[in-house]
Amino acid sequence: MKNGFDSQMYMEKQTQYILERISRFDNKLYLEFGGKIFDDFHAARVLPGFDPNGKIKLLCQLRDRVEIVFCVCAADIEKTKIRADIGITYDMEVLRLINLISKMGILVSSVVITQYTGQAAVEPFKRRLEMMGVRHYTHYPIKDYPMDINAIVSPEGYGKNDYIETTRPLVVVTAPGPGSGKLATCLSQLYHEHKRGRMAGYAKFETFPIWNLPLKHPVNLAYEAATADLQDVNMIDPFHLEAYGVSTVNYNRDIEAFPVLRTILERVTGNPDFYRSPTDMGVNMAGFCIYDDDTVCYASRQEIIRRYYKTACDCRLGREKDSTLEKIKSIMQQLAVNADDRPVVLPAREKAQQSAAPAAAVELEDGRIITGRTTDLMSASASAVVNSIKALAGLDDKIMLISPIVLEPILKLKGDILGSASSVLKLDDVLIALSICAATNPTAALAVSCLHRLRGCEFHSTQMLRSGDEGTLRKLGLNVTCEPVFPAKDLLI
Repeated sequence: MKNGFDSQMYMEKQTQYILERISRFDNKLYLEFGGKIFDDFHAARVLPGFDPNGKIKLLCQLRDRVEIVFCVCAADIEKTKIRADIGITYDMEVLRLINLISKMGILVSSVVITQYTGQAAVEPFKRRLEMMGVRHYTHYPIKDYPMDINAIVSPEGYGKNDYIETTRPLVVVTAPGPGSGKLATCLSQLYHEHKRGRMAGYAKFETFPIWNLPLKHPVNLAYEAATADLQDVNMIDPFHLEAYGVSTVNYNRDIEAFPVLRTILERVTGNPDFYRSPTDMGVNMAGFCIYDDDTVCYASRQEIIRRYYKTACDCRLGREKDSTLEKIKSIMQQLAVNADDRPVVLPAREKAQQSAAPAAAVELEDGRIITGRTTDLMSASASAVVNSIKALAGLDDKIMLISPIVLEPILKLKGDILGSASSVLKLDDVLIALSICAATNPTAALAVSCLHRLRGCEFHSTQMLRSGDEGTLRKLGLNVTCEPVFPAKDLLI
């Protein structure tokens, strides 16, 4: 698997650029952090070589100068809004991230509860923060936000919000998900800082779209595919073009909001040229760290195809709108790619046709395609993974790593005692059985030792996976796609 992105160079350039941005202001910068602090796997997939934990590592390097402020919207706490990828509520995700980041020696100074109108569900969260020794502040809705500038930049607007006490030059403002109030928190702090005579600054750290790549570069189109449900569109930044005569890329929401944002910044700071374009606000050096454009373009096209399959399955399940899928199809047409251009797709379909059973395929690190089918005992996912680790271990495909004598009692237990509706063992069941066999069987142990080599490999199933199998595959680090087909006649997956 080739790399095309220099993560070390990115860390160095990004750090230097952030420090330079701090120096432009009164040694105080509020940095709005978009995306995920941990596990940015989208970036790692479209920029092979990108460290998915590069952001937190960057903050570790700056730990003596940085503190983190988390935003969480009171309405999201009240609605028990869930972060879909890990299945926990936004307030619990804030607590989880505080715990993780604090263990790394990075200061989490406080939490700001935004859009607070007295929601009762917020009170237990405040108590948890107090028990953890984390300060919390409250920000309130502003009438006619963001259009009524006079109301916003006034004692009854930003002035009504709590001033967040900070001590470090760099204040990273982040959140468990979108719509949490990061930008409003940064602007509120600028208002309070300038009232106190400090010329603090604001900037935005968001990896995509990459401003100095072409508008229709596959990396930027992959971002459009990833946000197709929001109907985001990449655009040439007209403000930057007018101000500097240079063509750069931004996305529609930042461009549409910029006139209002610029007016607020001017009113807060008294500086009409605080920023002249949305691109000016960003601190993103990723485009300078791509050293193999062909590799990055290929990876981005593959990511768009993966997004297509994910969205097609979500539409089939009623979780997504057809318009989202149509948007991704349009992006694929712009790049002249189709759903079959994923190397694991056709082998999985061929295996299913040959065996007259659901099948799956894995593309290994060296490009080999390994397939598996549903058997009397195990799912297609389990078969494909077991066959893959046999191939990685250099074992003959005919070698049986787990005897049916071991698997049959497990299947009987799950069906007769635990009431499982599945007629076959899932991947996690099979891996546990294989691990037990590995204690006494050196061949099984050799195969188990190769499981880590599946991380970053590609996987495709000819039917939608039950949550158990899909979750285990993702924990193994496989990039999973499925045909939008229900398992047999089962509509519950």
